[in-house]
Formats: sequence, structure tokens, C-alpha cells
Amino acid sequence: MRRYYRMLMTVLFLTMAFALSGCSGAQYIVLDPKGPIGQSQKDLIIITTLLCAIIIVPVLILTAIIVWRYRDRPGRKASYQPHWEHSTKLEATWWAIPIVIIAIIGVVTVNYTYMLEPSKPLESDKQPITIQATSMDWKWLFTYPDEDIATVNYIKFPEGVPIRFQLTADTAMNSFWIPQLGGQLYSMSGMAMTLYLQADEQGSYYGSGANFNGKDFAQMTFTADAVSQEEYDKWVSEVKGDAPVLTMDGYESLTSPGPSDVQLFSSFPEGLFDKIVTQYVEEGGGGHGHHGASASDPKTDDSQTAFNTNSTQNEHAGH
Repeated sequence: MRRYYRMLMTVLFLTMAFALSGCSGAQYIVLDPKGPIGQSQKDLIIITTLLCAIIIVPVLILTAIIVWRYRDRPGRKASYQPHWEHSTKLEATWWAIPIVIIAIIGVVTVNYTYMLEPSKPLESDKQPITIQATSMDWKWLFTYPDEDIATVNYIKFPEGVPIRFQLTADTAMNSFWIPQLGGQLYSMSGMAMTLYLQADEQGSYYGSGANFNGKDFAQMTFTADAVSQEEYDKWVSEVKGDAPVLTMDGYESLTSPGPSDVQLFSSFPEGLFDKIVTQYVEEGGGGHGHHGASASDPKTDDSQTAFNTNSTQNEHAGH
């Protein structure tokens, strides 16, 4: 029996080694941040991991030592002593250390949670650009209200400039995520969530829907390109000059379930994002919830301000 047990353990070990060898060249993008939010989140991951290791590593080492040192083996003549001595000092030590570590982790986590509030604008001498993201089945629609262009499964923005993402869902809830720039935030039907991110380096970043929402959820990915300001301005001009217009009929076609290739549009219906957010609100209803700023600027839109004041505000952790 012991022979078969050893063979099984050998097979399991070789299987694990083979599986992990395929990941040796993989890039762990969450731990390769390219923006201030992603970097702060990486710092939090490292800090909490090290604090947990203070407890976990010694416990695992001592467990292995105790199992080996006090294992039962042939010829053992140690006397059986079922009565243990109590040590108040030892008890206090191995209870106090985890309590202190947990308290430190709690303080650090709370501090980072407030610091990385998703709707908190990033400190910058540059004006943020707004990108409205709508999760659909199974694609992402992005609208640029300031530039009056729209895209499907693709976004481009200048490096070093804060990006104010406004998130909603056409139908099922999803989760907007660009791992190298920051943590995910939910997109929910009938709500407008705000998420600030920034890319400090030029590059092409992977984005996805991080929530299971049907058979084609795996294809619900997009590319986020961070480029120079000049290249971004040129791209906007090219889209406005060459791409077709997104009409309401075109939008209705996009709402049909199914994946999509990258699409670019030179303009889109005015107020489309707000219409998507409020599509389930009945006439005279209570409105919809907002996290952070509304789709319209509350300083210049009094009706939107009143609309948000009467709505129920729901916050969800993202950063």
C-alpha cells in the first residue's frame, strides 16, 4: 500500500511540475502596473502578503518539523505522556502575534481603500478625458462625449492623462477591468459608476469583462492603447473623418447578443449613455443610482443635479 502511495505522489508532483513549467514565461500583468492606481494596488498586495507570511511561513516550517520529529516509527521507546503543561507566556505569544498582524493589515487596507476610492479624481495638471463604457452581450461599447466618437472593443487615450471612465450595463451586470492600470469596477444596469485610471507609459493594454455573463463572456475583451497626445489627436481626427456614424438603429443592432470585432464610429446619438442608464426608469420614477459624478456635468446641468439628488447612491469597491 505504501508503494502505491509513493507512486501516486510522484505522479502528482510530476504533473504539477509540468503544468507550472508552461507558466514560466507568462507575464503576471497585475504585478506589472503601468499607472498610479495599479502601482498602489500592487503595493497593497505586496504589503499584505509579507504581513501574512510572518505568520504563515513559520507555522508551515514548524508543522513540517513537528510532523517529522514526532512521527511514529519502529523501535520508538518514548513514554506516553497524555498530560500537557500549560504555558501562559506561550499562549499569549502565539495569540498576540496574529492579532497584531491582523490589526496592522486592517489599518493598511482601510487607508488604501479610502486613498483608492474609484470615483476620486487623480491629481494631475492635465484635464481628464471622459470615456463612457457600456457592457453588452458580449461586447463593449465606448463613447467619447467630448470628441463625439464611439468604438466597440477598443479604446485609445493619451499617456499621462487621467481617464474618467463612466460605466453602465445594457443588460446583465459585468465588470470593467484593465489589469495593468487598476482594479475592476462593476458595470450595472440602471446605474452609472465612475472609475479614474491613468497610464504612465505608452503601450497596448489588455482589458476585459471580469464577470461571467453568458456563453461568449470569454470573447468580451478589448484593447486599451495609451499613446502620445499628438497621436491621440490624430486618431480622433481620422475616426471623425473616415468612420461611419452610429445611429440608434446601429445601436439597437449592437444590443443583439453576440461577440463583435473592433468597430469605430465618427459620431453617436446625443445623450446615448444617459438613455442607456435610464432605459428601465418609468415615467416619474425615482431615478437611478450614481457612484461619483453623473454622466452630465452637475455644475452646468441643474436638471441632472436634481435627478441625482433624488436617486439612491450605491457604492461598490473597485480600486
